[in-house]
Amino acid sequence: MDASSLDKARLQSLLEEEKRKAMANEMVAKITDVCWDKCITGSIGSSFSRGEASCLSNCAKRFAEVSMLTIQRFKSTE
Repeated sequence: MDASSLDKARLQSLLEEEKRKAMANEMVAKITDVCWDKCITGSIGSSFSRGEASCLSNCAKRFAEVSMLTIQRFKSTE
């Protein structure tokens, strides 16, 4: 491989990494938006109630699981 090919491969690798980071940030933002609206029902205090904390945890887990299943399903159809 010449230097140009190595630079292109390195650039491609960096772009893929940045794409993964952007997708992760987007997922965190979506989880926060969806789960916050679903789970936080009272006024905001210094900490979450036990029910709110449990709801947020379960919601985030379910959201991540569904997202991973969706990604896997799309990959299997390619």
